[in-house]
Formats: sequence, C-alpha cells, structure tokens
Amino acid sequence: MKKSEFDFSRIDPVLEKYAHVKGSLITILQKAQEIYGYLSEEVIVYIAEKTKVKPAKIYGVVTFYTQFRLEPVGKYLIMLCQGTACHVNGSERIESAICQKLGINDGETTEDNLFTLNNVACLGCCSLSPVMMINGETYAKLTPKKAENILDKLKKEALLEGEVQ
Repeated sequence: MKKSEFDFSRIDPVLEKYAHVKGSLITILQKAQEIYGYLSEEVIVYIAEKTKVKPAKIYGVVTFYTQFRLEPVGKYLIMLCQGTACHVNGSERIESAICQKLGINDGETTEDNLFTLNNVACLGCCSLSPVMMINGETYAKLTPKKAENILDKLKKEALLEGEVQ
C-alpha cells in the first residue's frame, strides 16, 4: 500500500472544529480545497471517515458546486469570461490566443503545472469586457496580444521564483 501524498494533519484542525457541526460540509470542503488546492479521492474519503458522511454524498456536493475541483490546478488559474458582453467583445479570440500560447484547452492544465484555463459563464465585469481573472486579479479590456503579454509576464515571474524550468 503506497503512502498517502496528503498530510492529513493539515485538515485535522478544520475537522476538529466542524466535523460534528450540522450543515458544515461545504465549509469543510472549502477549507480542504484551500489547503490542498483540490479535493482528491483520498481527502474526500478522509473527510467522510471523520464526519461520518458517506463519500457518495460528499461527491454529490463536490460535483454539484462549480467552486470545487477534483483535479489539481496550475499555479495560475485563468478564469476567462464567456458571458454575453465578453462574447460580443471578442472572448473567443482571447480564448484562441490563450489556448495557442499555452497549448491547452478549456479545463486543462499546462504540463509544467503553471496555468489552468477555465471558461466561466460570467465574472460580473461586463463594462470591462472582455475580461479574465487570474488568481483573483481581474484583467480587463483584453485583446489577444494583451492576454499573451499577461501570460508571458506571469511565466517570467514564475521562472524568477524558480517554480518553472
């Protein structure tokens, strides 16, 4: 049996606080995702054991809410708005530029685990369209070239920090 890659001691304080609090499953899952970056099968099973909630129920919650991830994401999570205003103002061209630049499609992560692209229905920044958000920072009035320059800048920063080869 292989050793778990997850340090469950990191989630134990959360479980000690919330495991027996009715209606706290979403809070536990949010905190687990903050800690580990995503919700692995191992983490879900561990949470199920500690909360006495069946893993199937936890999977039901995780797959219902789009905020939860079952796969790891890159250092930079790109959320590209595909809402009406962004669509009308060229979000498809932005998506094409990002996909070509990074060699990935929507929902995929680059081989170096630096970037993950997720198309989203709306970021609520319609007057700034087209927009994307990367790790909580909003980039507005995008053009394909502007999007590529942002990605280049982030990759350069990661290289300087020694996070990419």
